[in-house]
Amino acid sequence: MPITQAQCADIFMRLGFAFTEGQGELTVTPPMHRFDITIEEDLIEEVVRLVGFDNLPTSLPLAPVAPLVRSESQQGRFALRRSVAALGYQETINFSFVQERWERELAGNADPIHLLNPIASQMSVMRSSLLGSLLQVLKHNLDRKAERVRVFELGRVFKRDAGVAESDADVPGISQPMHIAGLAYGAASGLQWGEKSRGVEFFDVKGDVQALLASEGVQYVQAEHPAFHPGRCAAILQGGRRIGVVGELHPRWRQAYELPMAPMMFELDAQAVMACRLPKAQALPRQLPVQRDLAVIVADAVTHDQVLAAALGAEAGAEPSLLRHVQLFDLFKPSQGNASMAAGEKSLALRLTLADDEQTLTDTQIDAQVQAVVAHLQAQLAARLRA
Repeated sequence: MPITQAQCADIFMRLGFAFTEGQGELTVTPPMHRFDITIEEDLIEEVVRLVGFDNLPTSLPLAPVAPLVRSESQQGRFALRRSVAALGYQETINFSFVQERWERELAGNADPIHLLNPIASQMSVMRSSLLGSLLQVLKHNLDRKAERVRVFELGRVFKRDAGVAESDADVPGISQPMHIAGLAYGAASGLQWGEKSRGVEFFDVKGDVQALLASEGVQYVQAEHPAFHPGRCAAILQGGRRIGVVGELHPRWRQAYELPMAPMMFELDAQAVMACRLPKAQALPRQLPVQRDLAVIVADAVTHDQVLAAALGAEAGAEPSLLRHVQLFDLFKPSQGNASMAAGEKSLALRLTLADDEQTLTDTQIDAQVQAVVAHLQAQLAARLRA
């Protein structure tokens, strides 16, 4: 509301404030006992108080409002938390300040972001991984006689990135992505009578990760990570981009943290996990699919992904391709010498699913597609049919 210079001068005079008047301004010196008057805004409050708050205008400010509607292809963080909790994990919330040792040993980060004024010596750097916090939670529970622990955390990590510019939500040179990480320790299932008790293993946690990643094009590739066992660790790729890692804790760190057994852990980019696959209407097939099994012998170094990629890449001249799915259902490696297999070889049994939505497949079409798969496996991986 507009206030004249004369009104302000009258108010300061009534308050006993010494002042001098200039061209469109007042220079005020508050008395010694008014130690609460230190800045210009304090004087404005005094003027408003004596004018009367009831006399202030009641019109609301106008501003454009743009609703932030989440895309259908993205789920929210609360939905992600519920999904992980439904797999049997309990949520834990930890400090973003961690020990520098964790960053060096578990994240391989030799140059973490240091705090200028840490609240404790063991909380001196910003975390670039959630794994150290989960191990601390595990150790805390084991010290209190917990036998089975499944925990997860959804939170930000902090990494150096020269490509990040300054903005309202960003610090220049620092990226702050959301990560989700989980840890499973102890028995694979709780106390029960239906099956023999066993410890949690790599494929249990990999299955949990697969349940979270509903999008297509996800690959699991053998990899190395400073926190994980060299032979029991896989990088998770989505569209060729690395979005996370899953594996068993390295024996070195298991011994260093005095853990009776190795926990299984995973860490993922939360944005990739929150991506949803939109439903797409598709007509039911009019014809039943056909399945054919074949066994091929390949070298030990040939991976499962290589076999599937080579089989699915085979074309038999049909448009579209008749091959719908390839599944590995058996692996055989002889413990001793075998007439049909040399040392360093293995036998893989594949089930091919073929279908045509419009017509019934003939034996000629089926045989041509199977032969195309065999030929492609021979050309790509030097495979041969098992006798």
